[in-house]
This record gives sequence, C-alpha cells and structure tokens, in this order.
Amino acid sequence: MTGPVRRFRGLPLRSRLALLVATAVAVAVAAAAVTCWFVVRGTLRDSLDDALNSNRPKPGTVLQQIDIDAGAGGARCLREIPGRGDPDLYNQTIQIVAKNGTNCVILGRQSIKVTDADTAVAGRDKSANYHNTTAANGEQYRVYTYPLEEYPQLSLAVSVARPLSEVDDTLDNLALILLFVAGIGVVGAGAAGLWVARTGLRPVDRLTAAVEHVARTEDLDLRIPVEGDDEIARLSESFNSMTASLASSRDLQQQLIADAGHELRTPLTSLRTNIELLARSEETGRAIPPDDRKALLASVTAQMTELAALIGDLQELSRPDARDGGGKIQVVALHELTRAAIERARLRGPELTVTAELAPWYVRAEPPALERAVVNILDNAVKFSPPHGTVEVALDRGHLTVRDHGPGIPADELPHVFDRFWRSPSARSLPGSGLGLSIVARTVQSCGGEVALRAADGGGTEASVRLPGAPTPPPGTPSAPEAFAQ
Repeated sequence: MTGPVRRFRGLPLRSRLALLVATAVAVAVAAAAVTCWFVVRGTLRDSLDDALNSNRPKPGTVLQQIDIDAGAGGARCLREIPGRGDPDLYNQTIQIVAKNGTNCVILGRQSIKVTDADTAVAGRDKSANYHNTTAANGEQYRVYTYPLEEYPQLSLAVSVARPLSEVDDTLDNLALILLFVAGIGVVGAGAAGLWVARTGLRPVDRLTAAVEHVARTEDLDLRIPVEGDDEIARLSESFNSMTASLASSRDLQQQLIADAGHELRTPLTSLRTNIELLARSEETGRAIPPDDRKALLASVTAQMTELAALIGDLQELSRPDARDGGGKIQVVALHELTRAAIERARLRGPELTVTAELAPWYVRAEPPALERAVVNILDNAVKFSPPHGTVEVALDRGHLTVRDHGPGIPADELPHVFDRFWRSPSARSLPGSGLGLSIVARTVQSCGGEVALRAADGGGTEASVRLPGAPTPPPGTPSAPEAFAQ
C-alpha cells in the first residue's frame, strides 16, 4: 500500500487532481449503474411475476385437460389436448403438478422441472409462490405455482412459467449500456479534471515562475497580477506583500549600512588624524606641547566614546522587533526607573533644574531596554535645554511627559525625528548619532505603547510616552496579566 501511495504523491499536482476527479466520478457512476441495474431487475422481475399471475388458466379449462379418474396417485393429462404443443407468444408453459411429483404440460413445448416448492403447494403445505427452475432443455424459467382449489382431494397445483431470458436479456443489454456510458463518463471526467487542474493551477504556475525568478535574480520589484478574490488571488496578494516587505527591508538595510558608514566616517577620520599626529611626534622625536598632547588624548578618548556609543546604538537597533526570548520580560516600576534616569540626567546637566512628579505605574517590559529609552528622552531634553533651564518630567497613569525649554523643533522636522540617523541641521554640531529616538520608538512600540514629540506651549519640546500597565503591581507572579489592562 505504501508503494502506490508514494507513487501517487510523486505525480504532478495536476495529474493527481485529474486522477482524483476520474476516480470520484468512476465510483459515483459505478454506484449509480449498480443501483440502476438492481432497480431495473427488480422492476422486470415484478413485471414478469404480474404477467405470470395474470396468465393463469381458467379452472374449468384445466379440469377439461386432465384425467380426474386416475385415482389417488394423482392426475394425468388426457391423451389428446387441443393446442398443447402450439407455440406460445411468450414461450409460456403451463403444467399441472400433482402431490406425488408427476406433471402434465397443458400448454407449451417445454416440460418444467418439478421442485419441492411445487409439490408442497399441490399438497396444500404451502400457499402460492414464485421461484426459479430449469426446463427440460436446460433454460432457466420463472415459475408461479398455485393450488387448484376445485378438487382439493386430488392435491393438484398449476405452474405457470416463462423464460427468465425475457428479463436477463434486457438486463444484459442494460449492463452493456451502463458500462459504455460509465466508461465515457470516466474518460470525460478525467479529461475535464485535467483541464480544470491546468486552468486552476495556471495562476500557481505564474506564482511558481515568479518565485523562481526572484530566487534566481533577487529582483524584489516583481509583482504578480491579482485577478478575482479567490484563494489564488489572496495567495498572489500575499506574495506581492511579501516581496514588497522584503524590498523595503532590503532598502532599509542598505540605508542603514550607508548611514552607519557615514556616521562612522567622521569619528574614525578624527581619531585617525589624532593618532597619526601622536605617532609622527614619536617617530620624529619632536615633542608635542603638553597642553596640545592633552587635548589630542582627550579628543581620542571622546571619539572612542562616541564610536562605542554608536556601535551600542547599532547593536540595539539590529535586534529583531519580535520578542525571541533574548530579553526577559519583567514587571517594571516605571516611576522608579524614571527617577533613576532623572538622577543620571542631573549629572549630565548639573546646571539644569529637573522637576519630577511621578505617580506609581507598573509595566511589563525589558528593564534595560526601557531604561535606555527613558534615558535617551531625558538626554535629548538636557542637550537642547538652555543654560540654567528647567526640564519638567511627569508620570500620570502611564503617561510620561518630558518637556524642555529649548529652541524646539520646527514643524516640518517633526515627522523625521524618529528616523534612523536623522539629525536636525541645528543639532549636527552637538554630540550624538541620531539613533536615540529611533531606539525610543522601537522600545515603546514593543511594549505596546505610543511615543510622540510635539512643540510645547510657550516654547521648547515635549516628549510624550504612553505605556499600558497598572498603578499597583500585579498579585502573585509577575506574569499575571489582569493588572495590566489599558
């Protein structure tokens, strides 16, 4: 059984569909043909039985053709019975059957074999019945035997018989017709199934060719025409969406590489220049003044710090957006995390005033990633705040706002603030890689929240972050979800 199944699975899909259709039609046609044959046979048998019953001779006619003085041994036919051997239109035979098994043909040319059923009817042990038997010439006959009631003391019965060939010949012809029609139906169904398979799988062939083309040429701009709204059309739409997403991902990857290369070039160039000056000083023996050497070493340290920060940002952005188990999701006290980030921000801007109103709020997140996002927001506020300015931080029911009183962001630049490596023209002279807000946006979205930047009333910029959570920690395990409905 395994071999045929394996061979069937090895066939092309259109061949399997055509074979399945032909098989299904063959089974259906065979079932219909067999049912039709049995129904017709039953109808013809019933019709023949009705004909036998309706052709019963009159009792007086039967008595006129037998010798009723034969004694207790039974009855015998008269020597001369008018019309006994004449051919009958239906090749019918009528004979008298006695209880002892003797018979007398009163109509027809064939003597019908007497059976136990016939003698039982003659002896009144059974009522009239229908059965099949054999004639003297070996032909099959259908027989109807009924008792002769006029002289019960003679124990006689009358058998009316007609050849079964009347039914069997018709059934044989019907079987040939059904077989012929079934054969044509199966062949036609196979051809129709092959045509339907070819027609239905034509879009799949186009899709296969497109996939092979993409695999061969890496051309992600290829699109398949979508026709209709069936499963094939949805498959084509899914393929087009997939190639569009891959093309977008490839473009973003190339853009990321180009932007990263551009951002890395500046610190590397400066670092190389400073190192070359120090090396040349050592090679030539011409000492660099102590103040200049100190400035060069400070510049090298700053550039290395900037490179390390940039590489760290790139690693953070290279992590997949989906949670793959790389970071552990925990219940995080957002107010405590924000308070710690504020302390770090005060160290970076000691001359600034940072106010904080933090209501308790607990969220589910990766603690390091969320802390980095909050620190990045505060770093931006510190970076763009004027000397001795104020940074206002508030947290109320999951809504974290950080406002500075700096120059603000022009309205035409707001849509780009979360793009990777994007930096405002006015901020290009300040330290940074342009990746901080991109990391913020990705971290907040992975927590199911929202982040936005807008111009604050009275000047400055306000960063707004909304995170789903609860004002109290969840009972039981940290994974309890009931306390974190938005």
